[in-house]
Amino acid sequence: MGFSIALIVFSLLMMLLVLMHKGKGGGLSDMFGGGMQSSVGGSSVAERNLDRITVVIGLLWFACIVVLGLLMKLGN
Repeated sequence: MGFSIALIVFSLLMMLLVLMHKGKGGGLSDMFGGGMQSSVGGSSVAERNLDRITVVIGLLWFACIVVLGLLMKLGN
């Protein structure tokens, strides 16, 4: 039950984080300071942090799916 709730929460967070990423024409991350680019042309600190958070949430989401799959397999 706990992993099912965690999976739902992580899924909603993943949708939100992916929508916040900058696309070709800019994204929602511009609203939160992601639009300020450095003079070198690299990605901003906000965009890099958003990338890191997205990866961590994605790994947690994947781990929940694996654990739920193992629990279902062991339950049958």
